[in-house]
Order: sequence, then C-alpha cells, then structure tokens
Amino acid sequence: MAGATPTPEQLLYEVEDLLRTAPPWPTIQDATEENLDWLGRAAAVIQRWDGVKGAFFTLALSKLQDLVYGLGHQGFVDIMVLLNQAKHDLRMRTSGPATIAVPQGNVFEYFDEIRKVLEQATQEVLFVDPYLDADFVSRYLSSIRTGVTIRLLTTEKKLSVLLPAVDLFIKQNTSTVEIRTSIGLHDRFVFVDKASGYQSGASFKDGARFAHVTITQITDAFAAILLAYETLWSAGKVER
Repeated sequence: MAGATPTPEQLLYEVEDLLRTAPPWPTIQDATEENLDWLGRAAAVIQRWDGVKGAFFTLALSKLQDLVYGLGHQGFVDIMVLLNQAKHDLRMRTSGPATIAVPQGNVFEYFDEIRKVLEQATQEVLFVDPYLDADFVSRYLSSIRTGVTIRLLTTEKKLSVLLPAVDLFIKQNTSTVEIRTSIGLHDRFVFVDKASGYQSGASFKDGARFAHVTITQITDAFAAILLAYETLWSAGKVER
C-alpha cells in the first residue's frame, strides 16, 4: 500500500479481501500475530480510503481493545461497518467489483462467486472454456434458472464426458443446452444475457483448486470480446 496512491480498484480489492479474512468475534481480541496483522492492514486501508474515516477506525480499535467497560463488541461492529461502508462506496466509484480474488484451495468460494453471476441470468448464459467436463455440469448448470438457454463453447478435449453429463442433466431439467466446439480456445469466460461478462483465471471445473484465481468483470472491452466469441460460436461445430 506504500508508495503511489492506490486506485479505487486496488482499494476495493483490499477491502473485499479484508472482509473475507476477518477474524471472528470474540477471538479478534486475542493479541495473536494474525489478528494484529489483520487489524494493522485494515487500519492502513481505511486511512487510504478516507482520512476522516481512518480516525473513526482508530476510535473503534480503542473500543475493541477495551476489556474493562465491555466496549469490545461495539468496537468490532464499528470496524466491520467501516469496512462494509468502504466496500459499497468503492463499488459505486468503480461501477462494481472489477476483480474478485479467490485464494488457492477456496473451491467453494469460487463456486459461490460464479453462482452469483449465473443467478443474474434471465435469458441465456454462454460459457467459454476449453476444458468443460462432467464436473462442470454438476457444479454449475443447476444454478441457472429454468427457461434460461445455456450455451457451451468448448473444445473436443473433454467432449466425451461432457455430452453424457449434459444428457443426464436434461433428463431432470427443462433447460435448453447447446454445445459447440471450436479450435484454439484458451481463455475462460461466462456471458450473461449478452449484457455482462466475466473472465476466469482458471478453468471453471477447477476454480481455485490448484492456485489463486481471479474472476474479472469485463467492462470497457465487453462488446468487442462478446462479439469475438459470438463469431466463434457461429462458426463452431454443433455437438448438441
């Protein structure tokens, strides 16, 4: 955080990571190395976000450390309110969370972030991923509401297990699932209602299993990227 002034996007990343890793009440009062590191980082981030709010954070920290008058829990609440206030303020400044960082091993957290994206769909979802397989089907397709068209643009690498899994899914759902293959796919995207899109730093089937991964919302280049993959879809081989 030292050196150049952080951008709102960088501050948003820091705030969201602090909220994900916050020590629970009441163990946050324990003077462990982890707790002190988290509190110091939170103080620095809030100060960079808003100097006046930084003073309020210092006051909340004093309450948190009080073991005599019972102010500790109120201090904890004040700290969490300040972090959530910073999160929502920065989201408004940056037109939403530009990047969600998921630590290695947090497979459910990755799944949950993708689920939130899929639940926004009212018309269609387009997945682009060269490694879509049976695990992908069981993990994500049930999160898409009934009636939403699902399109999967992939390669032939995992097609032999993807197709049977989709067939089984269709037997228990009324959703329409279309699959096409294209050569030369490398990146992983999910597009919702042709109105928003996200890039995943890892294959959807793996998520954060093997490494840290980011889920990045596409903003300025959205129209061009969507057009590129719609073109690949149109030219792709129909598999289902």
